[in-house]
Amino acid sequence: MHAHLLHNDEVQEASRRSASAGQTGLMNGWGVFTTIRVCDGVLFAWRRHWERMKRDAARLRVPFPAAPERMLNGIGRLIEANSAMNATLRIAVVRNHGGTFEGPGIDRDYDIFAFTADLAEWGGRARLGVKRNARHAASEFAGVKVTSWAFNLAWYEEAHAAGWDEYVLLNEREEVSECTSANLFAVFGQTAVTPPLESGCLPGVTRALLLDEVRAERIDCREQILLLEDLERADGVFMTSSTRDVLPVETIDGLRIGRSESVGAALGDAFARYRRRYVEESVGQPQQVAQTASGVSGA
Repeated sequence: MHAHLLHNDEVQEASRRSASAGQTGLMNGWGVFTTIRVCDGVLFAWRRHWERMKRDAARLRVPFPAAPERMLNGIGRLIEANSAMNATLRIAVVRNHGGTFEGPGIDRDYDIFAFTADLAEWGGRARLGVKRNARHAASEFAGVKVTSWAFNLAWYEEAHAAGWDEYVLLNEREEVSECTSANLFAVFGQTAVTPPLESGCLPGVTRALLLDEVRAERIDCREQILLLEDLERADGVFMTSSTRDVLPVETIDGLRIGRSESVGAALGDAFARYRRRYVEESVGQPQQVAQTASGVSGA
């Protein structure tokens, strides 16, 4: 994490004590979050991240800002304070009231927290283990990006202790759902297939962009139920996330998987072109938060 964070409207030193144990959302993981790639000061795919957080907050009964302008202004000042023009941004909105152990004197319905960090180095390929019964697809909260992230963090550490980069998470029907912090695609010929949301996976923004907007010549992306045996008969497998973009998978524990990377590489190149266009077209627009914040602070 960088030296400064955003707490509601205030950019402050990350070491400052600014939260209370009586905030229900902090103690119980009752909140929503998203992780965004900052590119030349632009929040890439900002609207998709905002809309997903808003939907998830409604499902979890977490109070949420009515409009993004206040949050954008604070994020812009945070990016400037941390010189984080190309970085990873984490935003969380947590609920403050409710439950037996709500603390006294908390007058806000929710708190906004935002942090930036350097871009992670994920390496050229991923090695994956397998974790069964790790997603409950039938849950009404399946696919919600909730701040209660302890299960994923524990599995992530466990995977690393076992020599893997992450786990492939299966649901209660033995279907492939996702990874601990990424979506998964399998390649069959010129088609890249990812599990449907009904598998219990998160609706990742990179995943959605590959399905809806990013185009590579003669390559199709679609949803389909996947089992472990489908991953084994695939020509190749790759992961997607806001911090990894498109990352090929080298190994999955217990499976003999194909290692063709041509489709994943073509989609990765198309995704990079899409992001460059997005950044170029966003200059001067509200999602160009660093520039917007400069304008506000100089007024």
